[in-house]
Amino acid sequence: MTVIELIEACSARLTEAGVSFGQGTTNAFDEAAWLVLWRLGLPLDALDEHAERPLSATEQAAVQALVDQRIATRKPAAYLTGEAWLQGVPFTVDERAIVPRSLIAEPLADGSIDAWLSDRTERVLDLCTGNGSLAVLAALAWPEVQVDAADLSADALAVARLNLERHGLSARIHLHQGDGLHAVAAQPPYDLVLCNPPYVNRQSMAALPPEFRAEPALALDGGDDGMDFIRRLLAGLPARLSPQGVLVLEIGHERRHFEAAFPQLSPVWLPTTAGDDQVLLLT
Repeated sequence: MTVIELIEACSARLTEAGVSFGQGTTNAFDEAAWLVLWRLGLPLDALDEHAERPLSATEQAAVQALVDQRIATRKPAAYLTGEAWLQGVPFTVDERAIVPRSLIAEPLADGSIDAWLSDRTERVLDLCTGNGSLAVLAALAWPEVQVDAADLSADALAVARLNLERHGLSARIHLHQGDGLHAVAAQPPYDLVLCNPPYVNRQSMAALPPEFRAEPALALDGGDDGMDFIRRLLAGLPARLSPQGVLVLEIGHERRHFEAAFPQLSPVWLPTTAGDDQVLLLT
């Protein structure tokens, strides 16, 4: 059996088992490729190069055991491999933080946020940083800025610290533990705030598949309409922004609830691969 044949077989098994995707991959084939290549110690972006490589019985058994674990535990693949990728950048991850997948990474990487910034943009905050992925991407995108990263969860910040060290950014990214903006109350105002908050509404939380329930609920649960954290954020943020400050906020599938909660606002919607109404920008 070759690598590509094993991936196809594992993809069929994942589909038949009814596992859920959306935490780094969106379909069974990509998830199978991730698990197979990782278990074999092959680069995740080198499938074409290794597709026809024949596999020993031992290698096949090792991969099948990993797929067995994925199906039996319903844990996200990232928790099994200890790693996830966002915009081509690898991040360490475990059960202490949600799997990095924020759509904010797309406008960060493609530069569509840049038009809203200026030469006075010096201070960036990644609020609800989780494992620190957006903070790292911001620091990589804008080498001249200083980045703060804040989260209520001390456990998540411990994972974020691993990623700052992994990417050599411990001197440029400073971690703060606390509830929302209270975590950075003593810091100077920010020119840009990135926030992927808990925004899943209560009804959707109850319907989450096991893979998502394996993640810390603290990072997902946004209350009855998904807007609990966002209400506190928008109430306190004007005092924490510089005059030219900008907020980039992810709300996922909650646009209806956002517009009902904040009818006076006219956000700019930033296009992403998931649609044009899941990430917004406010001045």
